Amino acid sequence: MTQSLEGFDRKFQVGEVEQAVAAIIKNSKGLNNSQWYELALSCIDLTTLNSTDNAVQGEKFAKKVSDFEYEFPELPNVAAICVYPTLVGSVRKNLLTTDVKLASVAAGFPSSQTYLAVKKLEIQMAVADGANEIDIVLNLGNFLAEDYASVLEEISILKKACGLAHLKVILETGALKTPEKIWKASHLAMKAGADFIKTSTGKMEPAATLDAAWVMCSAIKEYYEKTQKRIGFKAAGGIVQSAEAINYIAIVKEVLGDEWLNNSLFRIGASRLANNLLTSLKGETINYF
Repeated sequence: MTQSLEGFDRKFQVGEVEQAVAAIIKNSKGLNNSQWYELALSCIDLTTLNSTDNAVQGEKFAKKVSDFEYEFPELPNVAAICVYPTLVGSVRKNLLTTDVKLASVAAGFPSSQTYLAVKKLEIQMAVADGANEIDIVLNLGNFLAEDYASVLEEISILKKACGLAHLKVILETGALKTPEKIWKASHLAMKAGADFIKTSTGKMEPAATLDAAWVMCSAIKEYYEKTQKRIGFKAAGGIVQSAEAINYIAIVKEVLGDEWLNNSLFRIGASRLANNLLTSLKGETINYF
């Protein structure tokens, strides 16, 4: 049955989102400096989500992150390591810094096309293996069929399965396409208990976009004004260059304010970005990660 969620709908004027983003980017030139590069580095979910990943790679990945503070003592470490559930145990055993979280994609990532019982079990197993954070994908099939009640219920159930771990809900904004759908999906995920809402899996195009980020951050702002609950924002998928990361920081800063400019409320999911930020900061090519 189609169900409308009161207060979750908003109409956007033609060009409204694009104009808002363009104005923010135009005024963000002052953010291209070491202070903001360091902030971006500290907000990265350092990610490997390849079909060829294995436990040995997870071990090496964790050791690299653990050793970072000794190799670059003047710089902040990344926020988290994000891996498939099968790597969680290996990463947990070798992640020797408590300042870096361990995130796992789960619940049928990246399509979310599996049984709810399997989704719950996968989350519970990842948390049992040591994951602090869980990234799941919104049930796009049901959302696009306007079966909002089942989407809301599923996220609520999976939030409970996380226990004490934080839940990030991936909207896959490239599939939602319109700002109206991104807005509704954002509010639905937050109402269901998401601690973060995230742009995309990085497995389909378009991945993260500045337009989607603006809509999602605007939804987070409205939700905070209504509930006084701060929900985090994560941009993920295709963010590679330092300047791209700064653009997302600019949107968060303008829409949500400085209170969101920390890795408790803002993340960037990336694999290559960390090395590019290190290169920008050190003034020489760095390929540490």
